[in-house]
Amino acid sequence: MLENLLLGFQTALTVENVIWCFIGVFLGTVIGLLPGLGSTTGVAVLLPLTFALEPVTALIMLAGIYYGAQYGGTITSVLISTPGEAASVVTTIDGYQMAKRGRAGAALAISAIGSFIAAIISLALLIAVAPPLADVALKFTPVEMFAVMIFGLVIVVTFQGGALIRGALMAVAGLLVATVGISPGTSTERFTFGNVNLLSGIPFVEVMIGIFALGEVFYQIRMGAAEPIKARFKDMVIKRKDITDSMPAILRGSGVGFAFGILPGAGSTLASFMSYGIERRVSKNKANFGKGAIEGVAAPESANNAAANANFVPTLALGIPGGATTAVLLGAFTIFGLQPGPLLFETQPALVWGLLVSFFIGNVLLLILNLPLAPVFAQMLRIPYGYLYPIILLTSLIGAYSVSNNMFSVWLVLIFGILGYLMKELDLPMAPFVLGLVLGPLFEKALVQTSAIGRGDLGVVLQSPIAVGVLLAAVAMIVLPKLIKPGRALLGRMRDRSEETTGV
Repeated sequence: MLENLLLGFQTALTVENVIWCFIGVFLGTVIGLLPGLGSTTGVAVLLPLTFALEPVTALIMLAGIYYGAQYGGTITSVLISTPGEAASVVTTIDGYQMAKRGRAGAALAISAIGSFIAAIISLALLIAVAPPLADVALKFTPVEMFAVMIFGLVIVVTFQGGALIRGALMAVAGLLVATVGISPGTSTERFTFGNVNLLSGIPFVEVMIGIFALGEVFYQIRMGAAEPIKARFKDMVIKRKDITDSMPAILRGSGVGFAFGILPGAGSTLASFMSYGIERRVSKNKANFGKGAIEGVAAPESANNAAANANFVPTLALGIPGGATTAVLLGAFTIFGLQPGPLLFETQPALVWGLLVSFFIGNVLLLILNLPLAPVFAQMLRIPYGYLYPIILLTSLIGAYSVSNNMFSVWLVLIFGILGYLMKELDLPMAPFVLGLVLGPLFEKALVQTSAIGRGDLGVVLQSPIAVGVLLAAVAMIVLPKLIKPGRALLGRMRDRSEETTGV
């Protein structure tokens, strides 16, 4: 292991590789700032620029774009409630509320710190246990993934804490929207109304831009012109207490992100939502979630970055893409004449370990680049909203058009912008709707495949120990909170009676 790490540092720390790593994380940050692009599009668009480079240098740069875009999407999520990356959607919930309270700099700083710590933890796990973890990931058949999706839906239902009914209804609405398009089981059209643009379903990016960006702008216009946030510069700087409060959330988020990241197809988006939902349940600061809890930023951002690194476990060890971006990177391997899989660690050790070590170098560069600039980015909030809103609208609509190069995407963004405005007016939670939309296709695919494996009998799920364990965890998330609260109340009454008896 030490020899491999030494070889990796020797490969990654050449002047050329460090320069291209910096270019990658910088371009990734810029790409993440633009709504509608994201890491997958960025890597795909910039892939041709790497053909003249050495394979290891090219892959280091492309990987830098990947995790650089993760942080770039956080910046707009916090400042203007416009997620640049799908995985940054959940950061909007508390990050934007922190910005409205004048703490945008702290939110951005904890995002950078959390992402860095998660990168170190996930990289250490990745280097130490990639082959055995790949074997575990390989055991996750559609049956186990079906159980994971049920667990995800339970997270959705419990996402809103006490507002379970509203959370469940919004999650169902998200699942219904996800059914638009071609059925994965029968290949028949559903709810397309003869429109060819809907055959592939309602794109997630357009929904995300509409609900969060345009919905917020419409709502603020409806509420009347507000004064720009006039926070003092020192309020924009992160404090030691913020780091102390966030550290448990960062560690938990890193673990959750890595666990979901090694599952092929799960992706960073699901990891960030899961991390936020779990943190909301276990945090000592539950009441402040949704109102600007710094843990609500630290947990999903850590999970986001950890999952991005963990996505390389199935990609490198099995040749199976961990998500959409690693699928594009898998194509880059093929272009350079490389075949990811168990033999890659033996045939190309310098490339593999150089790429893994570059994750550490890239995250150090991101921390150096973004931590000092967090208060500077936060100064954007000083721009009068009369100038800022048109910029947000223009950027959002251009980003939507760039996704598919047609006006249909723009109309979708406007429609969901109105829907986002109505959600705010009616105080309906957006996060369960978005997570239902994310889980919908994954859940339906796993359901169809599980049904096929069991020949119509879903009881096949109970034959898998892993699936049973996941389902028990889902049941525990529903049952335990209902038992704990009455239990605490009962203990309190028993204690009071004991004191009264002792007093007598």
